[in-house]
Amino acid sequence: MTIEQERVKLANWKKWGPYVSDRQWGTVREDYSADGDAWNYITHDMARSYAYRWGEDGIAGICDDEQLLCFALSYWNKKDPILKERYFGLTNTEGNHGEDVKELYYYLDNTPTHSYMKMLYKYPQSPFPYLQLLEENRRRTKEEPEFEIIDTGVFDDNRYFDVIVEYAKRTPEHILIRISIHNRGYENVAIHVLPTIWFRNTWTWGYDTYRPQLSSGATGMIEAYHQSLGQYYLQGEGIPEVIFCDNETNTARLYEYDKNTGYYKDGINNYLIHGAKSINPSKSGTKAAFNYNLTIPAGEQMVIRLSLSQDPNFSFEDFDEIFNARKKEADDFYHEVFKEEINLDTINIKRQALAGLLWNKLFYYYDVHQWLKGDLGQPSPPPKRLSLRNDGWEHLHSKEILSVPDKWEFPWFASWDMAFHCYALALVDREFAKTQLLNLVNQWYMHPNGQLPAYEWKFSDSNPPIHAMATWEIYKAEKEANQGKGDVLFLEKVFHKLMLNFNWWVNRRDTQGNNIFEAGFLGLDNIGVIDRNDVLPGGSYLEQSDATGWMAMYALNLLHIAHELFWHNPAYTEITSKYFEHFLYIAGAMNGIEANLWDEEDNFYYDRLFLPGNLSIPMKVRSLVGLIPLFVVETIADKDIKQDEFFEKRRKWFQENRPDLANLASHWDIVNNKGMRLFSLMRGFRMKMTLKRLLDENEFLSDYGIRSLSKFHLAHPYQFTWNDQTFTVKYTPGESDNNMFGGNSNWRGPIWLPMNWLVIESLRRFYTYYGDDFKVECPTGSERYMTLNEVADELSRRVLRIFERNESGCRPVFGNSEKMQRDEHFKDYLLFYEYFHSESGRGLGASHQTGWTALIANFYIKSQSNH
Repeated sequence: MTIEQERVKLANWKKWGPYVSDRQWGTVREDYSADGDAWNYITHDMARSYAYRWGEDGIAGICDDEQLLCFALSYWNKKDPILKERYFGLTNTEGNHGEDVKELYYYLDNTPTHSYMKMLYKYPQSPFPYLQLLEENRRRTKEEPEFEIIDTGVFDDNRYFDVIVEYAKRTPEHILIRISIHNRGYENVAIHVLPTIWFRNTWTWGYDTYRPQLSSGATGMIEAYHQSLGQYYLQGEGIPEVIFCDNETNTARLYEYDKNTGYYKDGINNYLIHGAKSINPSKSGTKAAFNYNLTIPAGEQMVIRLSLSQDPNFSFEDFDEIFNARKKEADDFYHEVFKEEINLDTINIKRQALAGLLWNKLFYYYDVHQWLKGDLGQPSPPPKRLSLRNDGWEHLHSKEILSVPDKWEFPWFASWDMAFHCYALALVDREFAKTQLLNLVNQWYMHPNGQLPAYEWKFSDSNPPIHAMATWEIYKAEKEANQGKGDVLFLEKVFHKLMLNFNWWVNRRDTQGNNIFEAGFLGLDNIGVIDRNDVLPGGSYLEQSDATGWMAMYALNLLHIAHELFWHNPAYTEITSKYFEHFLYIAGAMNGIEANLWDEEDNFYYDRLFLPGNLSIPMKVRSLVGLIPLFVVETIADKDIKQDEFFEKRRKWFQENRPDLANLASHWDIVNNKGMRLFSLMRGFRMKMTLKRLLDENEFLSDYGIRSLSKFHLAHPYQFTWNDQTFTVKYTPGESDNNMFGGNSNWRGPIWLPMNWLVIESLRRFYTYYGDDFKVECPTGSERYMTLNEVADELSRRVLRIFERNESGCRPVFGNSEKMQRDEHFKDYLLFYEYFHSESGRGLGASHQTGWTALIANFYIKSQSNH
C-alpha cells in the first residue's frame, strides 16, 4: 500500500478539496426568473457583482466540504477591463454550437485525498479577447467550427503567462499553496496576482444572521474566523498589499439602487481597475486578497508561496520539503494504479484524465423546496416559476461533494454521467465512487415514485438505467481485490433502492404493458428522427430499441446482484428468479413474440413508431440505438446457479414450458466448457450480424472508435415524412449542424467514450463465454479474424489513438492547431472533450469533460505486445 492509498481511508483528509465551481452564474440553482432563462438571469458580466445563493466559483478554487471558506486565484494583466476572477465563456445562445468556455486551463494532477493538486492556466498578456470571441462565434453558423481563444492570436509569439497553481496538504487542514507565474514572452511584463479568500454568503437569505469575519493580522496574514470552522490564517510570503471587501451584491451596479451595505463583492475589481474607493479601509470584511504586483522578466518565472491553516506561526521552513514529499507520494500512487501500463505517453494521458475527474468535484447545494418558495430575506419569486421547472421534486435536497461532468459546462450532477464517473473513480478511490452511487439512491435524491433525478435543468428526464451495472462492477472489482470479500452492505443498500427504480421504469415507461419501453430522451439528444421527449399526436407512440435494451440489461444486472446476495441471505433466491423472468419477457418482446424491434431485412435493431390504426413503421436509422442490445450480456457459473435451488427450478421450468422464450435469449440453457452460462439478448446469428455492421469501416468503425451513427447515412440520409413535415437524419462526424433536440450536442456521428466503453466491456463479457474458438472479421471485409477479446483490444487501441501521438508526432485530439501539436508548452497538456470527430479524432463539445471521458483511464490492451 502506498502512503496515498492508506490516506484515502482517512475521511478527514478530504475535508478540503477542489470543491469550488468553475461557473456558478447561468445555473438553474441561481435562477429566480419568471421564465426559466437561467443563462441571462445572472450573466458572466454580472457575476463579479452578484453574491450567489447556492455556491461559489473561481479559478483553481478550493474550499472546505461545506463551502464555508473558499480560496481561489485572480489575475490582472493591467490591460483587461475586468479582473480575471472566473473563466469566461459563451452562453447556449451565444455560441454557434451552444455554451462553451473560452479559456485554456488544464487539470494536470490530483490525488484522491487532494494531498497534492496541480493545474495550469494560460493567461494572455494582451487584453483578453472577450468581444472578439463573442462576435465571431455569433457570426459563425452551425456548419462552421467554433472560434476558440487559441484562434484569436493572443497566444502567438508566446505573449502569455503560464500560471501553475499547486496545492500540497501538510496536514488534513493545513494547505500549502505554490503559484508559479511563467512569462513565456520576450519582454518584461507586469501582472497582478491576487490569492483571494472569502466566505460563502450564508447570512443574506433570512435563516442565519451570523456573519463570519476576515481581518488583517500580522504582515502578510489574513485572519479568518467562522463559528463552524474555527480560526484559520492565510499567510503569504513577502509584503503584499492586503485588500478587503464583502461578498455582497452590488445592487447599485446591477439594479440601480444602493442598499448602503458597504464594500461589495466587486470592490477589489473596482479598486484595482478603476482606482475606486471600494475596499474597506478598516481592513475587514467577508472577502479579501493579497495583491502581488509583479514584473516578470522575459522567459523567467516568479513564485508565490502561501499557507492556509490554523497555525498563525507557520514559518515556511518545510514548505518545499512538504511539496516534494506530496509530489513523490502522488507519483508512487499512480505508479501503482498504472503498474501494468508500459507506454509513458499513455500513462500521462490517463493520469491527466483522472486528475481532471478529481478536480471536477463540486460542493453541490440545492434545496428545491426552498428554491421554489424563495428565501425569507429576499423578495418572493414570481408565481409562474412555481410550476416552471422541477416543481415535482420538492423533496430533493443536495448538500454533498459530488462528481460532476465539467465544472464550467455542466456544474451540476447528471445521473448517468455519474455512473460512468464511478468506473474511473474506482481506479483511485473506490469508497468515493460507492458514495456517489449511494447518494443518487438516497431518499432526498430519488423521487418517492422511484425515479432517479436526471440533472438540474430537468430532474424528470429519463437517463439510461446503468447504475446497477456500475454498482455490480465496482463491487466485483473490490471483491476480487480483497480475496473474495466484497462490501455486501453497499451492494444491498443500492440494490434495494434500484429495485424501486426498476419498478418505476416498468410502471411509467412501458405504457402498453408489453415489455417494450418508451423512455424518451435518454440523454442521446438528437440521435433520433423525431424528438423522443415529445408527446406524439393522435395516440402515436415510439417503442425504443435503446430503452428496451437498457431495461433488459438492467434486469440482468439486478439478477446478478440478487444472485450474489443470495449467498449471504437465501431470501434473495426468489428475487434472482424475478429478474431472470423480467429479462426473458423483455427479450421475448424485443425479439419477436409481442413486438419485434429486430428488422429481418436489415438485420439490425430499430425504434418502431406505432400509428393510429395499429400501424407500425421501423425507424431505419442505423445508430447506437441499435447497438445497445449488445450491452445485454452477463455470464454466471453453472455450479453457482445449481446451488440456488429455486432459481434452478424456475430456469428449468422456462426451458421446458416456454421454449419460445428460451430460443430468443442466448445460451442461458447451455453450459460452455468452462462451466459458464451466457445470458444475452443476442443469439449467435443476430450478434454476428450486429458485429458485422459494428466493425464495418463504412458504417460504425472509425479509426478512433465506434461512431454514434453509421457512416452509411452520409450517402444515404434517412428521411421520414409525418404530418406534412420531413425529418432527415444524416451522418455528421463533428458538431451538430442543426438545433434539433439537442442544442450543442450531437449523436449523429461523433465518437462518445462511454458508449465505446460499454461496447468494449460487452465484447469482453461475450469472450468469457465463447472463448478463443469464436472469431469475427475485424474490420469487416478485411479477411482478418479476431477473437472477441482481440476485437475489444482493437477498439481500445483506436480510442486511445485519439490522445496518443501518431507517427508524425501529433495528437488527433488537437485537430489542426499547430501550436497545440508542436509547442513545448502545449503539446503534452490534454483536454478531455465531451465527444470526438469520428473522421479526425479532434475534440468537440465541452472541453473539460473529464467526467465520462475520464473513462480513457480504464481503456487497456490485454496484449501489451500489440500496443
